[in-house]
Amino acid sequence: MRFGALGDMVMLTAAIRHLHARFSQPVDVVAAADWTRPLLRGQPGVGDIFLLASRKAVYGLSPAQHRLVRELRARGAGPTWLFDHDNRKICSLLLRAGWTPQYWCHHEDLPGLHRSHFCDRWLRFAYRNPAVLGGADLPLAAADAFGELIVTAGQRAEVEAWSQARPWAGLPLILIQAGNKRTMRRGLRRRRSNSKYWPEENWAQVLRGLRALHAGHAILLLGVPQESSLNQQILRLAAITNAYDVVHELSISRLLGLAGRATGMVSVDTGPAHLAAAAGCTVVAMFGTSEPFMYAPRGRDAVVECVAGEYEGHRSMLYITPQQVLAAWQRAVRTGPQRG
Repeated sequence: MRFGALGDMVMLTAAIRHLHARFSQPVDVVAAADWTRPLLRGQPGVGDIFLLASRKAVYGLSPAQHRLVRELRARGAGPTWLFDHDNRKICSLLLRAGWTPQYWCHHEDLPGLHRSHFCDRWLRFAYRNPAVLGGADLPLAAADAFGELIVTAGQRAEVEAWSQARPWAGLPLILIQAGNKRTMRRGLRRRRSNSKYWPEENWAQVLRGLRALHAGHAILLLGVPQESSLNQQILRLAAITNAYDVVHELSISRLLGLAGRATGMVSVDTGPAHLAAAAGCTVVAMFGTSEPFMYAPRGRDAVVECVAGEYEGHRSMLYITPQQVLAAWQRAVRTGPQRG
């Protein structure tokens, strides 16, 4: 069970993959957002996906919680791994569905997790046993921990069909993720609390640099519809050809298809960077106050360059220069998969 954002759910696949191999059966997932289904459906090791959009409502007033309890009761109790930090509400729902505490286990008291990457952390948690399986942690075997997403033939075909009617049909692609949930909250983008803001002019310089390096590539600016104004401002400042804001046409399936086709992605530290790396795409990810050793995108075949901003011991994305990002891009594409 994991009620996480996009990057959280991508990193969860490290544990899903192990649990699937360990028990030789699909792993059912309980999550929050409806995009979880197109993200995980059909991925190796994933079984049924149950959704609960909000855990805050009172049970008696929540048809969604009632539905989940009915679905879980019909499924039947089984070993359960709780990946969130506050599991009080979900445990109460499990009890209503016929689970007892012997079926579930938590990760908070696992040893050796300090300053570890979340993929490593979740893989280690997958070696934990609830009481119904004996309760003792299994010894951790040597294994690489990374998110992994398979880009399906259907997703590739969807992106190809969608692209045929667009100006970038047949062109190699570079993906840009400039926005994130914090940037698009109400208020100034430059506000102090927005630790993932990088100035629009910086992005414009990166786009101009990418255009100089890759004259024949189309550049697609990604995001959700609320990020369109940010993307449009970056495009106006960059004033380059063959660059497009696609947020109004994007879905999780199309994002996966694009990640499977693109030369690479430049992104702030946010969910699409994790998705792209898990799909094997080359990624340059920018970090401010968050730590790359905990949150760097990972993928089995991905080349990932993390760029962090720091000045006199103070961490901020604002200290990253466009030149650093372009240099990281050139290092990454030299060793990444050759696409397009």
